[in-house]
Amino acid sequence: MGRFLSLEELIPIRNTLRYEGKRVVFTNGCFDLLHRGHVEFLNRARSFGDVLIVGLNSDESMRRIKGKNRPIVPEEDRAFIISNLVAVDYVSIFKEDTPLSMITTLLPDVLVKGADWGVGEIVGREVVESAGGLVASIPLVPNRSTTDIVKKIVKDFRDSE
Repeated sequence: MGRFLSLEELIPIRNTLRYEGKRVVFTNGCFDLLHRGHVEFLNRARSFGDVLIVGLNSDESMRRIKGKNRPIVPEEDRAFIISNLVAVDYVSIFKEDTPLSMITTLLPDVLVKGADWGVGEIVGREVVESAGGLVASIPLVPNRSTTDIVKKIVKDFRDSE
């Protein structure tokens, strides 16, 4: 099971992992209403290295990106859930709209995002590649998204009235 830590707490851990020659993978996202697509994505991301660090959008960051009705699940709960998945070693919340500062600080060996992001659009790509790291895009699980779940809940709720 993983751990939920601040970026400041992760820095010495990352330095130790680098010294030990461990390959560190980083990904990020909102992970609101955790579903199969999220879990399969995180499992695949972990397969790129020895340790998986997940940057998690804060509630404020998520509201700016996804709108005033999000998140559905608060950041503390999302962090707890994600950090307890087998594939995840560490979770850290970031308040900015992108994880660029976190990526620059941790300098992962591998940066992974879902295929809804083209490799050229992945935030932090330049930082990781310039350090000799790999940037990868993983195919998404079809028909599995938080948006689809929310739409179904709203439709089912309206149909039941």
